Amino acid sequence: MVSPLRVHTLPATWRFALIGALASLPITAILNWLPNSEATIGGGIMIIGALIAGVIAAIRSSDPSAAGLRTGFIGGVIGLFVFVVTVGTTATWPLPRVAFFVFASGLVVCGSSLFGLGFGRVGGWVANTAASR
Repeated sequence: MVSPLRVHTLPATWRFALIGALASLPITAILNWLPNSEATIGGGIMIIGALIAGVIAAIRSSDPSAAGLRTGFIGGVIGLFVFVVTVGTTATWPLPRVAFFVFASGLVVCGSSLFGLGFGRVGGWVANTAASR
């Protein structure tokens, strides 16, 4: 009997990033119920999702930093999308404001990717430490 080939359209690090991003959504919603909490979807994905993606990547013998970087990127893009949907519908957009928004968006995506990289490494460290005990 011939076994069917398993075909994955996404590389492993992107799959781990998407799994971490999706797994962080309920946790972020629960954190948002706490008093004085300002948890956002993008921030939850960037921090909690990257941590989860780093744990999964370390367990699956992949690079947790790469999975965290991609999860942070996803969180930054979703955070910008939420901002544009909520604020962009009521604001006026002259050309200088659009140019600044494009520049600031690039900074936000780069910063969130770096945060994701850091939290992915932390998740990988947690998984490796827990596995070694």
